[in-house]
Amino acid sequence: MTNIPLTVAFGDYDRLRPLATEKVQIDGVNPIFSLLYPEEMFFRAFRFADFDVTELSLSSYVVRLARGDCPYIAIPVFPSRAFRHNAIYIRNDRGIERAEDLRGRRIGTPEYQLTANVWVRYILESDYGVAPSDIEWVRGGYEVPGRAEKIALNLPPAIRVSEAPAGQTLSRMLAEGEIDALIGPRAPSPFDAGHPKISWLFSDPGAAALDWYERTKIFPIMHVIGIRRSLAERYPFLAGSLMKAFEASKRMALEALTDTSAPKVTLPLLDESLRRARQLMGHDFWPYGLEPNRATLNAFLETHHRQGLSSRRLDPEELFHPSSLEAFAL
Repeated sequence: MTNIPLTVAFGDYDRLRPLATEKVQIDGVNPIFSLLYPEEMFFRAFRFADFDVTELSLSSYVVRLARGDCPYIAIPVFPSRAFRHNAIYIRNDRGIERAEDLRGRRIGTPEYQLTANVWVRYILESDYGVAPSDIEWVRGGYEVPGRAEKIALNLPPAIRVSEAPAGQTLSRMLAEGEIDALIGPRAPSPFDAGHPKISWLFSDPGAAALDWYERTKIFPIMHVIGIRRSLAERYPFLAGSLMKAFEASKRMALEALTDTSAPKVTLPLLDESLRRARQLMGHDFWPYGLEPNRATLNAFLETHHRQGLSSRRLDPEELFHPSSLEAFAL
């Protein structure tokens, strides 16, 4: 039987690179890979369903799945995870010294429904009592004016979201003091350029994230892998084949990290960082599959619904193709 041709899109990550270089094969599939930035992938996937298999924003996926119109069904592979205490950038001349000081502020957001921003709002509300309705949100592009929400949202009336003025970017508004803070997965350019009046809310976001993990045991999930629903129905083997291949690719990447004879990542103290991560989070600190991630997914799905993004509260099992939830064992 001829392998089925599939277009596959994901980011250029070490954990997926063995797939892109075809060191790891996908059973029954002849893949055509595109390595893309998240913004392009997600826009094309949710606007036009351009790809057969693709990395997806977890938040956008849940919005569409709850609505019943998502062209993709996911498998429990999480190509992107990140702690997000470093995603809050403030004007340090506005008396913002603690998270509680964000109440009543004008805060920029590139898209309200971004997964990173869902997690930040969860942190602000659960740890500091700052609700999404306590903030005036200003939506726009980081560096290019006029960025649109990739998915139309129906937010509760208590959530105040306005558009950045025509021709304005969030980075420029933050630099000029027209907003008090910016929350998003990328650093605004004035922060990277060393603007003296822009800083992180948490002076040591790494320490804040580690403290949060020790208390919650949540390593935030950002993205999932989705399969075009019509293909998953036509080829019942596909979800299992993809799950097997993505697991193998991650194992290969982790094996490379543990080879200390010659570091595979351009980062000093890599071995020490790896040891600390495993001491804190266990040997497999980037787990795939439903059960190791059930608590994290439940936390996300609950806050996503409470924030008014998903029309109903989904259960974790609803996110994934059934055949991706079980595997054979010897």
